[in-house]
Amino acid sequence: MIYNDLVNKNKKMAIIGLGYVGLPIALEFARKISVIGFDIKDDRIEMMKNRIDPSNELSAEDFDGCDIHYTSDLDELREASFYIVAVPTPIDVHKNPDLTPLLSATETVGKVLSDGDYVVYESTVYPGCTEEDCIPLLKKISGLKYIEQFKVGFSPERINPGDREHTLTRITKVSSGCDPESAEEIAKTYELIIEAGVHRASSIKVAEAAKIIENAQRDINIAFMNELSMIFNKMGINTYEVLEAAGTKWNFLNFFPGLVGGHCIGVDPYYLTYKSAKFGHHAQIINSGRGINDGMGAYVARQVTLKLSSTFPNLKDCKVLVMGATFKENVSDIRNSKVSDVIAELKEFGVGVDVVDPYASPAEISEEYDFELSESIKGPYHGIVVAVNHKEYAQMDESYFQSIAHPGAVFADLKGIFRGKISTFNYWSL
Repeated sequence: MIYNDLVNKNKKMAIIGLGYVGLPIALEFARKISVIGFDIKDDRIEMMKNRIDPSNELSAEDFDGCDIHYTSDLDELREASFYIVAVPTPIDVHKNPDLTPLLSATETVGKVLSDGDYVVYESTVYPGCTEEDCIPLLKKISGLKYIEQFKVGFSPERINPGDREHTLTRITKVSSGCDPESAEEIAKTYELIIEAGVHRASSIKVAEAAKIIENAQRDINIAFMNELSMIFNKMGINTYEVLEAAGTKWNFLNFFPGLVGGHCIGVDPYYLTYKSAKFGHHAQIINSGRGINDGMGAYVARQVTLKLSSTFPNLKDCKVLVMGATFKENVSDIRNSKVSDVIAELKEFGVGVDVVDPYASPAEISEEYDFELSESIKGPYHGIVVAVNHKEYAQMDESYFQSIAHPGAVFADLKGIFRGKISTFNYWSL
């Protein structure tokens, strides 16, 4: 049994893709068994060899006590017998699934796969992807017989960047396998590191579907909050005050309006709508939610410009400071950040924009988006947009904002963290 061979260190595990998902998994397993950490980027490999997390989520101490070898060498990858694939699953410009990283990783594994090996996918996909897209590729490249000579499972990642409470080991893991034996071996293997326990899904498709609806559910609920925000804005009601009042009921769901970006919630629903369309079903609620959330950046910019024009007659003379560029608070991850939509729309109105962020990499921002991070806050500004509630921003007070702004400036507080604390600005929040 492969579980016993891993525990006794007779066989090794390999993690394919050492990003924000793969590296924490690799390090946790490396405290129990022998692990090979594989990534195609040599610069990242060198960083991890020097106990540096390229995603800025883990400290140097998190690398201590780990039996792990980092490599980008295919020959060294052959030493493994249990492969976990943890690569990104983005969407393309048409909002269709882009399986390029996943299929590339599958090809890599297929080249080194041996009789008796296991392959487990953690990348978020639509139901059926593992069996319809990945397994045929593994069979073709390896020349091995599925189930008879190699086994496959799916165990979706549930890592939440920046969350120090719901960490990898404290979140219940969903796992599955291609047959009863593999399902149990895979679950037992994850139980080596998951303190919260492992839920054994009845099939690979069920595990895939469970993951995809987690994020679709959040997306839909946030879209509802965003639509409420638009309605209440027209009525002159503060949305956060409404939610605070409604939240006194025991079963009211705790969601808030905001920009929905990142590599999960803003992406995964499209995998489900894509697959549902293949079955002739138009996913109305999911698509409607996506439409609302994808349009929030432009909506925010329009509201800011309306506020600006009510005080300052010429928008082209206005300068706005956008605070925060990452997709969520207190992380460095800029993937699919919807703050870029706010910035682009403000520029469309002719407004000058400075952008700052204490976490984002200036080089990554410059490469990914059509704007640059400012080295310093210059001011005075006609408007301030607190787009991401980084802890550094939450500690600031009104006197500081007054020192960098014109009298009567617009203050857009997207997450409502300054509600009740701002009195001298033209205040607005979602």
